[in-house]
Amino acid sequence: MRPKKPATTLRDVGLVSWHDIADASGSAAAIPYLLAAIASGDEAAALDALDRLRHRICQYGFVVGQATAVTVPFLWDLAQRPETTCRVQILQLLRNIADARQWEITAAAYPKLRRHHGDYVEWESAARHAVRAQRGVLPRLLAERDRELVHATRELATTLAG
Repeated sequence: MRPKKPATTLRDVGLVSWHDIADASGSAAAIPYLLAAIASGDEAAALDALDRLRHRICQYGFVVGQATAVTVPFLWDLAQRPETTCRVQILQLLRNIADARQWEITAAAYPKLRRHHGDYVEWESAARHAVRAQRGVLPRLLAERDRELVHATRELATTLAG
């Protein structure tokens, strides 16, 4: 049997078994709909969907979960699309995910917790790696004319360099 191609662009959203993974609210089944709303071109709908997505995959701006790493490639895809109305906010979310170390720090301070929460540490690491895996996109975003987008890209690049 041939392995499935990794999901890397929004058109690949159907390759992910969203019902089989969890986000902060429970089932991650709503994530494809939120991604579609972000891609819709309707600024108000996109911002609302991104806010709801943020609560599902990077709660409080630093707590990531199982669905986060799977969602990151779609966020990178959306951030590259000029028609996406909330690209700056997507880059800020990617930066939050890249900075997430809540479970890692807690497990280092209290090693016994790793036995009970090891999955969380792994999800956090996978999410950070997913953001870093597509850092090759940064030069293209830095070449954009939108100053706010370039600023957000520089901030993300600084986070990834650290």
